[in-house]
Amino acid sequence: MSNRLFAMTALAAVLGGVLPAPTHANPYEHQLKNGLRVIVLEDHRAPTVVHMVWYRAGAMDEKDGDTGTAHALEHLMFKGTKSVGAGEFDKRVAATGGNHNAGTSRDYTNYFQVVPKTALAEVMALEADRMKNLAFDDKQFASEIKVVMEERRLRTDDNPLAQLNEALRATAFTAHPYRRPTIGWMNDLENMTATDARLWYKNWYAPNNAIVVVVGDVSHAEIFKLAEKNYGKYQRIVLPVRKPQTEPRQKGVRRVIVKAPADQAYVMMAWKVPNLRNVKQDREPYALDVLAAVLNGHDAARLSKNLVRGSQIAQSASAGYDGGGRGEALFIMAARPSASKTVEEIETALRSEIKNIAEQGISDEELARVKIQLIASEVYKRDSLMAQAQEIGSAEAAGFSWRDINIQLEQIKTVTADEVQAVAKKYFADDGLTIAVLDPQPVDPKAPKRTPVGFRH
Repeated sequence: MSNRLFAMTALAAVLGGVLPAPTHANPYEHQLKNGLRVIVLEDHRAPTVVHMVWYRAGAMDEKDGDTGTAHALEHLMFKGTKSVGAGEFDKRVAATGGNHNAGTSRDYTNYFQVVPKTALAEVMALEADRMKNLAFDDKQFASEIKVVMEERRLRTDDNPLAQLNEALRATAFTAHPYRRPTIGWMNDLENMTATDARLWYKNWYAPNNAIVVVVGDVSHAEIFKLAEKNYGKYQRIVLPVRKPQTEPRQKGVRRVIVKAPADQAYVMMAWKVPNLRNVKQDREPYALDVLAAVLNGHDAARLSKNLVRGSQIAQSASAGYDGGGRGEALFIMAARPSASKTVEEIETALRSEIKNIAEQGISDEELARVKIQLIASEVYKRDSLMAQAQEIGSAEAAGFSWRDINIQLEQIKTVTADEVQAVAKKYFADDGLTIAVLDPQPVDPKAPKRTPVGFRH
């Protein structure tokens, strides 16, 4: 919820009232005998529907030497099945007037279609078919893995800030799988085989490791029947054992420098902080969410006000908290120094913003403004079918429930200024800090520009 920019609105009354909530039992939930969970949110404002399948398997489930497998399989899922030829999925969805895509994260992999309601039965049948009947040959794999490697070159190897973020996480975490990039290390991609991808598919793509989310102009009873018809024929499997992968306690500042062609330096600072596990009992994650928004949640937030427009020490500055995933959490602050300023000055300035809050706290006005904006973003999200489906699915894939979404909003409403000050005091010592610095190297004006080809997301 943090690290978002929202316009101020007349929603102050929301803080003292009740958020718009689903009516009756909407969303509706049903579990098939094979373990597949189906969640339906009826929204009859337009004859459109979003159909999503979420597999609770992402980059954090990979092993060293096999990084990038989850993402590579996502690409291969479009290569056809035993009954649907390569490229046919794309053609059929396009013929309905709809669109589709997919995404892989550290925590999950998902696939979605946005189509007219009349096409839902067809796209659900297509999606269900590739849950168990994917069929790609070695030649298709060899071609697609080259696309994945080119994607890595374009999005990471040729992107200084992406390199910096990758180095930051690889340095901050030593044992936890969040240290590995979702797209995979290039050496692992170069050595990946079709057998590796097929094994990933066999291990994780099963109804008892999946969630189907449908949002739009539908009847939940009809969707449950349709899901039974299409997905219910598959058997549950024994999933791989997920062992705890707890990060050891950090005992001092870690630093990493990335040299890459760039016009300017950049600084990223990451602190180890708690993640959200119990939506009703945890308090610190909500306070960290609010802290991030105080620093960076709107145009009048502290980083923009003090560092960019005020002292002008930074050209840009940001803060974010990623405490809603399956794994461990970081609180990240970052800034690009102004032309005459040094990396050391930026580090000092970012630390000072946290120190000021730890020592002096935040005002009631700041707290109220942030709460309005955080809650407004959730209210506005309900204007979008896709945003609603994404919110439900991401919550479920992270181990929460769609029922927790409103609970989290209610918890945000109860965060106090003292709680925000308390987390600023508690978690921003050097022992849990990792600093990544981009050391800009000369940019070659003759360097060829890469053109993305075949990227699906």
